Amino acid sequence: MCVLLTLDLSLECFRNPEIRPIGGCEDVTRANDGDHLPDLNIREKGSAHTLGIRDIMVGIAGVPSGISEFVNVFQWARSAISSEWGDTQEERFQDDICQLQSGLEFLRDTLPAMHDLIDRAEWRSHKDCVANLLPYLKDAVYDAEDLLDDLKWYNHKVIVEGNESKLSVTEFFRNFNEVNDIHKRLVNISEYLEKMGLGEVTPRFDKTVRPETTSFCNETKIFGRDVLLKKMMRLLNVPTNSSAGSKRKWKPSADGTSTSNQVSNESRLPDLPVLPLVGIGGIGKTTLAQHICSHPIVKSHFKTIIWICVSDDFDVKRLTKEAIGSCPGKKATTDNLNSLQHVLSGILSNERFLIVLDDMWDDALKEHGLRWKTFCAPFKNVLQGSMMLVTTRSQKVAELVHTMEPITLEELKGDVFWDFFKLCVFGSGSFDDHPELEPIGKDILPKLKGSPLAAKTLGRMLQSDLHISHWNSILHSELWALDQEATDIVPALRLSYMYLPFHLKRCFSFCAVYPKDKEFEKDILAEIWAAEGFVKCQGVIPVQDIGCQYFNALLNLSFFQKVQGKYVIHDLLHDMAQKVSEDDCFIVKKKGDFIRIPPNVRHLSVLSSNDIDNSDLSILCRHKKLRTLLCNKPLANKKIPARLLEDWCTELLRMRVIVFASLNELPASIGKLKHLQYLKISRACSVTSLPGTICMLHNLQVLCVKKCKLESLPSGFSMLVNLWRFESQGFKYGPNIRGFNTEEFYYGLNLDAASDEQGLGCRFIKNMKQLRGHLEISNVGMLRKDHSAEAELKNKGYLDKLTLQSSACASQSGDNENGIEVLRHLQPPAGVKSLVLGGYLGVSLPSWFQPQSLSGLTSASFSWCHELEIPTVPIDINSSSMGFSSLTDLILQWCGSLSSLEQLLDPAYLPVIKKIIIKNCENLISVPTERFGEFRCIEIFEVEGCGKINSQSLAARSLKKLKLGGSKDMYWPNNCGNLTAANIQCCSLTYFSLSCRRLTSIQLQMWNLPALRELHISHCQSLTYFGQPGQIFTNLTSLTISECSQLSTIDGLLEEEYLPAIKSITIDDCEKLSTIESRRIGDFSSLKDLKVSRCPSIDWGGFVLPASLQSLHLQACGDISSFIPSGLENLHSLVSLRLLECWYRISIPGRLWSTTLSSLEELELRVCTELVSVGGADDISEIPNVWIQACRKLKGIKLPVRRGSFLISKK
Repeated sequence: MCVLLTLDLSLECFRNPEIRPIGGCEDVTRANDGDHLPDLNIREKGSAHTLGIRDIMVGIAGVPSGISEFVNVFQWARSAISSEWGDTQEERFQDDICQLQSGLEFLRDTLPAMHDLIDRAEWRSHKDCVANLLPYLKDAVYDAEDLLDDLKWYNHKVIVEGNESKLSVTEFFRNFNEVNDIHKRLVNISEYLEKMGLGEVTPRFDKTVRPETTSFCNETKIFGRDVLLKKMMRLLNVPTNSSAGSKRKWKPSADGTSTSNQVSNESRLPDLPVLPLVGIGGIGKTTLAQHICSHPIVKSHFKTIIWICVSDDFDVKRLTKEAIGSCPGKKATTDNLNSLQHVLSGILSNERFLIVLDDMWDDALKEHGLRWKTFCAPFKNVLQGSMMLVTTRSQKVAELVHTMEPITLEELKGDVFWDFFKLCVFGSGSFDDHPELEPIGKDILPKLKGSPLAAKTLGRMLQSDLHISHWNSILHSELWALDQEATDIVPALRLSYMYLPFHLKRCFSFCAVYPKDKEFEKDILAEIWAAEGFVKCQGVIPVQDIGCQYFNALLNLSFFQKVQGKYVIHDLLHDMAQKVSEDDCFIVKKKGDFIRIPPNVRHLSVLSSNDIDNSDLSILCRHKKLRTLLCNKPLANKKIPARLLEDWCTELLRMRVIVFASLNELPASIGKLKHLQYLKISRACSVTSLPGTICMLHNLQVLCVKKCKLESLPSGFSMLVNLWRFESQGFKYGPNIRGFNTEEFYYGLNLDAASDEQGLGCRFIKNMKQLRGHLEISNVGMLRKDHSAEAELKNKGYLDKLTLQSSACASQSGDNENGIEVLRHLQPPAGVKSLVLGGYLGVSLPSWFQPQSLSGLTSASFSWCHELEIPTVPIDINSSSMGFSSLTDLILQWCGSLSSLEQLLDPAYLPVIKKIIIKNCENLISVPTERFGEFRCIEIFEVEGCGKINSQSLAARSLKKLKLGGSKDMYWPNNCGNLTAANIQCCSLTYFSLSCRRLTSIQLQMWNLPALRELHISHCQSLTYFGQPGQIFTNLTSLTISECSQLSTIDGLLEEEYLPAIKSITIDDCEKLSTIESRRIGDFSSLKDLKVSRCPSIDWGGFVLPASLQSLHLQACGDISSFIPSGLENLHSLVSLRLLECWYRISIPGRLWSTTLSSLEELELRVCTELVSVGGADDISEIPNVWIQACRKLKGIKLPVRRGSFLISKK
């Protein structure tokens, strides 16, 4: 413990850096801890932190690093100085600007070291001398971040305004007059913390806050875990009867259950089964594990029980030594890991053992799990029945180590928890002597959320004073605010927080500004974290997306929980968050809370309360370092003076995040908040316009007023160069926008013209010069012509994709003329990559659809353009470019008036086209497929629902995927005209799908497809036969024939000489198919997968399958009794066997499973009502994945059987 007098003097030196205490913290540390300062040279040679903080700072100070990100503002400053002052003054000011640049760059470059120092200080914050310095360090770092944020704003301002900037050099200097002061504070604090030993130690849990555990029970009785205790003993294969000492065969199934039989001691397991026990701190994991180890039956069942307290240091050598030392009469006598592991393996090789790894943390995950694998190396080929139990707070750890389904330990509930709480308070479990305290105790109980450790913590506090006043005081206090010992609930939970990386600590602790039971939205919280500066940049990935990754990381570590689709924080973890952020975050719940606000609070929320008045809200102006204000109290009423918001915006100049419930209007002074990055009005209110000064918020990332009906936007809106998301009633610009009539989500702008009568969306487009991503305008025909012209769409050079969608009812409303005229004004920018035109009402395409106007276009889609007849516009003969030089993808669908594509599908017009998709153009006749060979790049061609196409041939050397026809299409039975019977010459084609309801035969001799790998023939309800192939399909590996109800034979195709490389054959729903030549199937020496389903007419007599077969699936295929079991006799390579819906009597001898079918890994037998035998349960016991169900005549096995991959996960 530090000497408080000296510490107070030390703290004063951070308020005034010129004051230095005599002796400083070095003397304090030596006087009280007996430690000596480490040799800096030694630390430089081998420490985890090679350079001390002071070394880093001294090395950087005064040396400009040439950072380019702020070069604009300093160039402006030097230029402004040269133009405003004479030679003598200019030289002095130029020197000043160099020093300022150096000082700011110093702060920027040292911030990572300061964050690291905060991180390490938090590991030692249970020591008063560190805990008292930590807020001062955080405060100095916050101030440094604010200065750099100021600099970023000035840099953006210079970039946006250019030569028109009205910045004053004097004002610029004045904004950064704190640089030297912050510099000194950081140096002083870092020196003191380093002298306390924080500079060189790798952070680890202190034994005073995380005592070592043992297998001995601390609690004589366990509450509410009896059922779970028995379940875990069963999962550990511990018998619960008198045969506890017997030696039994143990074989784990995928759900953790086991089967036991009397076997020899030589039965072995290749890997040690691992059962994880997961739960938050204080929930009772260790206690439950101790009771298991101490149970008499467990102790007699396992010859050796090893208990290791892992904690946060997963050192393989240490853990191996402890495992050896835990074995009776054994001791680790070497320091060589290889020798240690050999010793441990030898000790445990011939005995059944239980090893418990208690309190395992994410340290085990390091090196991609290599540490864990190395530790487990000696536990190979262990005796049947040996087990490992792991207790952990981390779901990630459980996922890494488990071989059995992890068990999550839940909170104690109801009367069980009440009984436990009474025992913690009185020892006797009764309020008989103090009945007046019982109702208070019952009111306190919900605060504890079923946590045994929380009950112990408050039980001790309540037991110390049995007066009503004391109990009421605890009832009305926050749990985190109560004094607690190092092993009590909040400090225990704080260990989880300490283990987080620094960036996740900041994100989680910030959540203390929200009330308990807050339902979080991941995307919104990620945006706020980004606005607060908590998110690290990673190349070109948006920081908001990285923030979502942070959220997922905290979710995986159980700091967030998903409950009924909502994300929440457990109340006890929220208490812990409030404790670790007590100087930074505060929630105002009632009037009396205002006087309790920490002086340097950074994040503040004000809940809606009737007793909070205007004078209370004005008090917030005192907290000038405030960064976050979440005001849930509505401000949209006449009683709220306009001066209140003016004062906030004038005094609270460091605010980054503001959320208002509602207000009357935004004041002009909002433009003074240079740091502001997130502004939201969450409820509907009377705000109809934004002040022009909002355009001065160059750092603003999110502006959300989606329930406010804005009538206008300031003309300088494009000055918001960092705007990531903007929402107003009627449109949204930002991420996660759902596409029109699609499931697609994108980043960009969605504008519904039907709800934008004022034309606000078009003005937003005009004023957002940096508009990027995907712009989608729906109900285009309802736009006014003057609004569409105002948008100046063709000037939006950052736009990637444009969707212009007219409503289906536009033509009925007689608004065709307006829609066509509006579309003429909405000319895309030349660089747009993707264009989607939907519901267009013109006969020909808009005049701007020309190569010279859309030089960057790579994808074009035209849908529901019912009047479109001419899909091209005249090409400018004077243009040097005669075609779309970048267009690779073309989609035409539901264009009912379209009859010819001769002009559009011209190789000169589309020289690099790769994909052509044509669907549901019912009057399309002319498609120049015979000229497709001139398309040098075409790879994909799909046609569906175009029954009038007249094409005799298709020749395309580069084509790789061909799809003719779609699925069950009742509207276009002749799906592709005569294209399905065309002469197809495609030497590079690898995938061919053919569907046509009226196709009666397939003339294989018309195809020349030497590279074909996959052939799918489906929904050809009139198909009766295949003609003989005119070639050998040397590369065809996959054949699928489905829903061809008239097909009776496939012998013309199914011959080994034509399909020498076939690996997979699927035949489905061909009800008249009666013959599959068995000899031919047996000749397919490469066949691995055969699936036949819903083909009830097949004759299976004499059917023989090749020995190469690995997967066989038969479903509803008539009488297979002549094939089963004889057809299985030679299938030595079979891995998967599935027999479903077999209505005929069959039987499979039990010997097959261990002889011919010994390679089987998956067996599924379902709804085989006449299946009488598969042998016994023992015969199929070696098959890991089994599902047998609804086989009512099956004998020798208790049904249902379901294990392995067929199990539904319990997670």
